[in-house]
Amino acid sequence: MQISYNVFMADYNPNYLDFEQPLLDIENKINSIKSGANVSQKDLSKLESLHKDLDSKLSKIFSSLSDWQISQLARHPLRPYTLDYINNMFTSFIEIHGDRMFGDDKAIICGLATLADKTFMLIGHQKGRDSKEKVYRNFGMPKPEGYRKALRAMKLAEKFNLPIVTFIDTPGAYPGIDAESRNQSIAIAENLYTMSQIKTPIISIVIGEGGSGGALAIGVSDKLAMLEYSIYSVISPEGCASILWKDASKANIAADALSITSKKLLDHKLIDKIIPEPTGAAHRDSIAMYSSLKSNIIDLLNEVDLVPINDLIELRKSKLLSYGQFES
Repeated sequence: MQISYNVFMADYNPNYLDFEQPLLDIENKINSIKSGANVSQKDLSKLESLHKDLDSKLSKIFSSLSDWQISQLARHPLRPYTLDYINNMFTSFIEIHGDRMFGDDKAIICGLATLADKTFMLIGHQKGRDSKEKVYRNFGMPKPEGYRKALRAMKLAEKFNLPIVTFIDTPGAYPGIDAESRNQSIAIAENLYTMSQIKTPIISIVIGEGGSGGALAIGVSDKLAMLEYSIYSVISPEGCASILWKDASKANIAADALSITSKKLLDHKLIDKIIPEPTGAAHRDSIAMYSSLKSNIIDLLNEVDLVPINDLIELRKSKLLSYGQFES
């Protein structure tokens, strides 16, 4: 029994999702050849064959992803986070700390940065990679002081006429007793109210998970875009399955029913744009993803810059009021 377990673990890599595991053997072979001291002509031919096989498997897997698989990709352990995008797309980043009321929430990143000779106010959720950083970032779940820090940054942007870009990637606002005791719901509500009327352009990008009010608190915007394999939902598939069927293992059914993928949300006219990801998702070619997102942010800003600010706010409010279906 111990032998079979060891064999299984040798063939399993936690940085590959279950449906990505067929790619692991091919990529191990490619890396083995590339790491060799002397690469022969025969090795080069084998490399070419392996790359073709890899491309074929990637295309096959990613051409028929289920909503649950897309949900898993949105949480991929190697997926780029907010600071990855900031550090690779912007220059001269100066971080803002603290809400001037309680403390500095490490699950929310705020700061000034430059892109295409223009200064932006950047706000985003930040997760961690290893156990220590995950705890430090509270698993990307902000507390009230995080949302109040974001609100302070937004008001600063308005004062100096700086466009705001928010990066959404959270499982949700932190539901702990300490957060509730410091008025978590009020902090979220104040952000929603302020963002609906703040006099500066706002662009929001869902880069991973868009979890309920924790995402909405920095997601009221003039243009809302989602990366191709991100999700946006009022509840996680597991949470939904636990409530409806008392069984979290039915998350795959819940994911489909919730309509949480970028394609479905665009069909429902709840987002403005889908930003395509490289073949195999953002974590497989982060450089291409940074380049693509950078150009998309510039394009989205150019669109909203054409609209006078008072008209922009009215359009923002109309957009919010258009969500949902109502019967008189």
